[in-house]
Amino acid sequence: MAAPSHVFTISRVAAMLGEDEGLLWDLVDQLEPEDGCVWVYGVGDEQTIAFTDRGLESLQEIIAEHKRSILTRGP
Repeated sequence: MAAPSHVFTISRVAAMLGEDEGLLWDLVDQLEPEDGCVWVYGVGDEQTIAFTDRGLESLQEIIAEHKRSILTRGP
């Protein structure tokens, strides 16, 4: 497997998928680095989570499962 050549920040992924960034933050704890999820550290205390292409796929699967679970719970 080739090393990733790029990652997408969580803010970018929220925009790409048309999802609320807060929801993504709530779901991201279900992902591990093996799933394509990495922390990116910047200057000072700046940090964010980012996703490889595989991470983006993993996150989409988790979002779909989350939405299914909401639908099956009902009102």
